[in-house]
Amino acid sequence: MNKKEMNLEVVRFSSESDSTSGLLFDITGGKRKFLAYTLEDEYREEKIMHETRIPAGTYEITLRTVGGFHTKYTHKYGEMHKGMLWVRNVPGFEYILIHTGNTDEHTSGCLLLGDTQTNNQTKKGGFTGSSVQAYKRVYPPIAEILDNGGKVNITYTDYDSID
Repeated sequence: MNKKEMNLEVVRFSSESDSTSGLLFDITGGKRKFLAYTLEDEYREEKIMHETRIPAGTYEITLRTVGGFHTKYTHKYGEMHKGMLWVRNVPGFEYILIHTGNTDEHTSGCLLLGDTQTNNQTKKGGFTGSSVQAYKRVYPPIAEILDNGGKVNITYTDYDSID
């Protein structure tokens, strides 16, 4: 068994009325390596279900091996899929996952990954493209660490204006 630790960071840089744009980095060992663009729901002072991003902070990621997303991703990704990347112990939220999707309509507080990103200051809100491609690249090393008994943490950092 090869236990390891990984530290991830989501840098949120733009929050608008429908979405939050960000960048996902691997910050293990003090170096910052870009992994993907991110898209989440917008900031809200008071949570509205399916319409609010999670609070800034550091959370543990584990594998969730039950539920609809797990079943869907097992069929879609086969042996690559070990379980959903589950962001744990988020105050006021449950079942926050890291998965594919393109707009804020595809997330209920979860983190969407992509290889392209569109400015979220448009009427349509944010967009992240090539999501499956990004997920297929980002997911395996994280899942491998977790599957081998290692630990993965993710820190959400707000650099956006949330007035």
